[in-house]
Amino acid sequence: MKKNNQPPGNDEQTPMDSSARVRKNIKLIRKIKDLSQDEFAEKLSIKRSALGSYEEGRAEPNSEIITAISETFAISTDRLLKEDLQVSVDTFLFANSANNNARVVPLNPNHQTNDAKGERLRVLAITTDQEGRENIEIVEQKAAAGYLRGYSDREYIRELPKFRLPTQILPSGRSYRAFEIKGDSMLPLKDGSIVVGEYVEDWTSAKTGQTYIVVSETEGIVYKRVENHIEDKQRLRLHSDNPNYPPFDLNVGDITEMWKVRIFIGNEVPSNEVTLDKLMATIVELRSEVQKLTEKK
Repeated sequence: MKKNNQPPGNDEQTPMDSSARVRKNIKLIRKIKDLSQDEFAEKLSIKRSALGSYEEGRAEPNSEIITAISETFAISTDRLLKEDLQVSVDTFLFANSANNNARVVPLNPNHQTNDAKGERLRVLAITTDQEGRENIEIVEQKAAAGYLRGYSDREYIRELPKFRLPTQILPSGRSYRAFEIKGDSMLPLKDGSIVVGEYVEDWTSAKTGQTYIVVSETEGIVYKRVENHIEDKQRLRLHSDNPNYPPFDLNVGDITEMWKVRIFIGNEVPSNEVTLDKLMATIVELRSEVQKLTEKK
């Protein structure tokens, strides 16, 4: 059995009670290992209904179940019972098995509350084809509300429509997702157009003037042009290309995902797309520079 070293600085426990901590840890391990409830329960030789009751807090696993989880997934019982693995320094270690349909970002024990750089654990649920190549899942307008709840859930992501594009269009080795945009705030792209974005782990790297899909608890899924103030103000300012829509601020603590837009798919090809894109990017950059100069006075 693989042993995990206890990370420093974990002597003080959070106010979370032990049963809630165990429940949360069991569900987290299952998601990181990219297992359905049926698959996870089978590994522990228990019924799916029993696992569901543990995850939902309707029952508590006994010592035999805790030991089985510990031995199966190489995590000590002490850590399983006493730590919140979501903020553990090496939670990512037990994601290193084959055929995991999830990307896991390593943790930093000195992480900040607002995880703009991706130093805490983030689970990106993905799907792959029979050859192990990542698919591009499509989040349609009608699925937007469900995506806000299920974006990190493999079982939810697996049900989304999916496709692949040649590597000549989108380089391999990266994760992409497609979103159907709603409304006319980003003209010339029209309602119903599809934008394909590349997953962004470090939100501080978002370039002012460029377009991103931003997923947040407060604004849902939006396709906007970004003005990046994360480093100094812990927020983004989001701009629409349609001047009828005013810009608005989004606190970094509300963000759950960012995707840098790479291509779009639509029924019509906007002839002025390149010119407008460059123009709007320049305007946003100028606004940002003017604001910085004004604040220095």
